[in-house]
Amino acid sequence: MSKQQSYYETMYILRPDIAEDEVTNHIDKYNELLKEFGGTILDSQMRGKRRLAYQISKHREGIYVQLSHQGDGQHIFKIEKAMRLSEDVIRYMTVKQEGPLPTPRPSKKDTTQSENKDNPEDKIESKEKLPVTSPDDSTSTKDNDKIKDNSES
Repeated sequence: MSKQQSYYETMYILRPDIAEDEVTNHIDKYNELLKEFGGTILDSQMRGKRRLAYQISKHREGIYVQLSHQGDGQHIFKIEKAMRLSEDVIRYMTVKQEGPLPTPRPSKKDTTQSENKDNPEDKIESKEKLPVTSPDDSTSTKDNDKIKDNSES
């Protein structure tokens, strides 16, 4: 019977006062340990230096690193033990995910903004241009009559 491979995400915070080359060394070190313990790395990203919600070990900032991986679950204890023994890791947390990471889609926001910049009249909508959804509905015709009366006065 084969072991089931699950998806995990580990987020760890490094001390803010370590050098950038040391940060890359730590990322490489934990990636190699994960492979050595039987996990498969899906994605590894340095999220940068950010302010902490509360002070941890006299630090107000930390360097966040996100590590997405896949494995049978036996490798998590070993990688977390290595992080616990390191003086440069101030926090870590591993979360089991339901499935693989979603692939990022291109943002539609950028294309719609460029289209709206070309024609500013498209942004302005008039109530007169809105179609009546049900012409036989008596309430919609009453509302339209009220709108016309208000716009005339």
